[in-house]
Amino acid sequence: MTLTELRYIVAVARERHFGRAAEACFVSQPTLSVAIKKLEEELDVKLFERGSSEVSTTPLGEAIVRQAQTVLEQAQALRDIAKTGKDPLTGPLRLGLIYTIGPYLLPELVRQAIARTPQMPLMLHENFTAKLLDMLRANELDCAILAERFPDAGLAVAPLYDEPFLVAVPASHPLAQRGAVSAQELKEETMLLLGAGHCFRDHVLEVCPEFARFSSDSEGIRRSFEGSSLETIKHMVASGMGVTVVPGLSVPREAHPHLRFVEFAAPVPTRRVVLAWRKSFTRYEAIAALRNAIYACELSGVVRLTA
Repeated sequence: MTLTELRYIVAVARERHFGRAAEACFVSQPTLSVAIKKLEEELDVKLFERGSSEVSTTPLGEAIVRQAQTVLEQAQALRDIAKTGKDPLTGPLRLGLIYTIGPYLLPELVRQAIARTPQMPLMLHENFTAKLLDMLRANELDCAILAERFPDAGLAVAPLYDEPFLVAVPASHPLAQRGAVSAQELKEETMLLLGAGHCFRDHVLEVCPEFARFSSDSEGIRRSFEGSSLETIKHMVASGMGVTVVPGLSVPREAHPHLRFVEFAAPVPTRRVVLAWRKSFTRYEAIAALRNAIYACELSGVVRLTA
């Protein structure tokens, strides 16, 4: 039994697909399949049920995968302890971010990180919240910047900032001249939403729950459209397709000729952005340095917080 084999079974359990797991582990699918078959033979158990389109973990396999994750984490802890004895700020820090934060925080964060800890480069990974949490627990990330709420079992969490939401409308839209807009007033608008998997989509549907039906009835489909990113949706709004809700940090500092960003009337909906890491992660000085770099960033449209 090797750590590599344990990484493979954790990846298959997470991806539910041998091909995707092999890609995540940077090996060929035959190499991964042979290694897992060897481990199953050594343990004399069946870890996975192979279906036509998806792989599922057997009940006994789930327990073994959980233990494999613990073993991998402890193995990494040994490496981290050795590094800490030298310099906890030396070496890469693996940082995950959700798609609706990365493009707006990273330019300033990377600048601050280079200035403060050039010996600790940031290895960056953007993904959905659920995927980032899986990668954190599987020790594929050291920490992640996420928006609450999410299941945080086994994670330490530090608040970074609260981010108010705004309404983005075409410059020619009647709401563009308003000082504030209520969520109730958006009911009759065509709403542009992020696709499934984005936590910000869920945040918007909490503010405007009537648009949650768009996937199940014809009127909702007519009045709601999906985009792949906030920037794509902003372009759709600028072209006159509808309106959308955006987080404050995504609002550009310079005026857009075809877009207007209008504040919500009180109570203003917000999301809390936090930094999360495994409680067992030993390079706490690296986490502290990253938090300090984030606190030093010049961020507009947010309310800063401290732990």
